[in-house]
Amino acid sequence: MNIFIRKPISDLLKESEQEGTGNLKKTLSAWSLIALGVGVIIGAGLFSITGIAAANYAGPGVTLSFVIAGVGCLFAGLCYAEFASMIPIAGSAYTYSYATMGEYIAWIIGWDLVLEYAVGAATVASSWSGYLEQLLSTMGLSFPRKLMMTPFDSAVLENGEVIHGIMNLPAVFIITLMSLLLIKGTKESSFLNAILVVLKLGIVLAFIILGYKYIQPQNHIPFIPQNTGTFGEFGFSGIIRAAAVVFFAYIGFDAVSTAAQETKNPKRAMPIGILGSLIICTLLYIAFAYVMTGLVNYKEFANDAASSHLAPVAIAIQNIGEMGADGHVVPAYPWLNSSIILAILFGYSSVILVLLWGQSRVFYSMSKDGLIPKSFSNIHKKFQTPYKSNLFFLLVVSLFAAFIPGRIVGEMTSIGTLFAFILVCVGVLVMRKKMPDAPRAFRTPLVPLVPILGILTCFFMMVFLPLDTWIRLVVWMLIGLDVYLFYSIINSVLEENNNTNKSANKIVALSALALIVVLFVIAQLHHQISEEKDFILYYFSLVFAVAHLIIYSYRYYKYVITAK
Repeated sequence: MNIFIRKPISDLLKESEQEGTGNLKKTLSAWSLIALGVGVIIGAGLFSITGIAAANYAGPGVTLSFVIAGVGCLFAGLCYAEFASMIPIAGSAYTYSYATMGEYIAWIIGWDLVLEYAVGAATVASSWSGYLEQLLSTMGLSFPRKLMMTPFDSAVLENGEVIHGIMNLPAVFIITLMSLLLIKGTKESSFLNAILVVLKLGIVLAFIILGYKYIQPQNHIPFIPQNTGTFGEFGFSGIIRAAAVVFFAYIGFDAVSTAAQETKNPKRAMPIGILGSLIICTLLYIAFAYVMTGLVNYKEFANDAASSHLAPVAIAIQNIGEMGADGHVVPAYPWLNSSIILAILFGYSSVILVLLWGQSRVFYSMSKDGLIPKSFSNIHKKFQTPYKSNLFFLLVVSLFAAFIPGRIVGEMTSIGTLFAFILVCVGVLVMRKKMPDAPRAFRTPLVPLVPILGILTCFFMMVFLPLDTWIRLVVWMLIGLDVYLFYSIINSVLEENNNTNKSANKIVALSALALIVVLFVIAQLHHQISEEKDFILYYFSLVFAVAHLIIYSYRYYKYVITAK
């Protein structure tokens, strides 16, 4: 078998034109796609991770981090726009990779997209829970703190008691609600998303306009805090690391491409939806970050208890007003805090909605290709949605949100997104070389310069992410190779495959062995340079690496060295 076999573009185009029983329904316009993009872009990355990035990495310079991340997204967005107009089918980067670089690379990117969409939805749900707690507090209500935190989180009560979380129950609730809505139908989900987007844009504009005149200039001094002596903590390296972390805020525009098969005129609408939503949100991000860090000293985002719940905007809102005689800010708009938090909750719901939407469509495409079980491409007879995929991710994402802290899943999402963008940029270079005359409704300008700059920018930001995030990425990709070797290559619809093939085992085994070496090196490096030793992650990495070393060494010996 040839695990680099490519899916013919003619087959993809034929599939994109199908509609009816067993296929996705075409209901979306260009404006729907822009709303879809804005709906998922403006969310946890802006309302929550901005505070974390400012507090831990960049200070007020997080504004520049958004500029850098936006430039990287622009390069990738131009490449996405070409592919989306050329191959208008569900699956996003997975489908593009299948058509350009073959099944094996497509599998890698499809598996990676789970980090971007499913884990991203868990991050947003965690932040949704934090803002819900803030809203309940303003209303004089409360919810058991233990049921709003993961087992790895803790909080100090007013009486000094330290409590530890059990599970993040509100996060599970919102994921369940959005998943059930997605099962109901694309048109209904799109309509609700449009309403939530209008509300969310109103929040952002109100915060920027009302907060601007209360900026305290001293909060922006120094605009780029001096590096602490540790790589990635303030200074130039901190701005780049913050750019890699807030890159999470931009994952929405590529989620637009997953809706290609449900778009009425995808060749025209896709580039408009992708680039339009990206440009609108980048401008708002820069203004929002500038105002937020001007209202509050960036250090308060680390010290305030709300930051542990990823709700720093609530802190900033408290500083919109004049300083009173007692040294405390007198709120200029007392209604603003609770109303904005309420609107943020609705806005976050749209982010979760679109991320779960995108993930289910990627799995739908992978299932139709036979790389994962066929049940994920089953279409509901009445609603014409991939309901089994939605139900599966309802369970998986709920588990992530309930039991894993938001910071960890947020950084995993960023590295998964950056990796996906790199492969899309590479895909454009490959397509221009192998299929220069293929029809393109939109062409990426300045090829090969733009794709190369996209690759370099995204990889540059990946390098600046914390080492523990790299460990989790490598572990996740090794699990993906396990699934591919023992299931996907056996069930691929493009060819009669089997997992005893010498060539397939050689390529997959060598890839796995290379990742195992990388895992060993990163785990050792992270353990050596970290001031606070994470022994659980360290020993897990070693055991996981040794177990896979045994598995893939055996596979290589049995099916490559001794194979006839």
